[in-house]
Amino acid sequence: MKDISTTIESNGKKYKLVFNLNVMELIQDEYGTIDKWGSLCEPGKTEDGKILEPNIKALKFGFLTMINEGIDIDNEKNGTSNSYLTAKQVGRLISDFGAENAVKAVNDTVIESSKNLEKNGSSTKSQ
Repeated sequence: MKDISTTIESNGKKYKLVFNLNVMELIQDEYGTIDKWGSLCEPGKTEDGKILEPNIKALKFGFLTMINEGIDIDNEKNGTSNSYLTAKQVGRLISDFGAENAVKAVNDTVIESSKNLEKNGSSTKSQ
């Protein structure tokens, strides 16, 4: 499986979001299924049209997991030892980047990775 990533920039620093099997495993361990996690990250609407915000904990978890996987891959490829981000650092990053932009970046990365998985005969849907 080819790793698909999206690069975001905040405060002049670039971060790579990766959605691969390692990330999927961690998300499933935490939320049960990728679909459940995804629905928590998506803003929604009530029956009367009130907009609901995304579940910040789920968004932060996915963002943290995806960024740290990107750091891990870069460290392996480049022989570097860059530190992983903490949940608090990711919270500040999302605050700076914007929750709406963070949701879009996560969704874009998941969609592109899912296309790659489907080409290889897999699916992101959990049983």
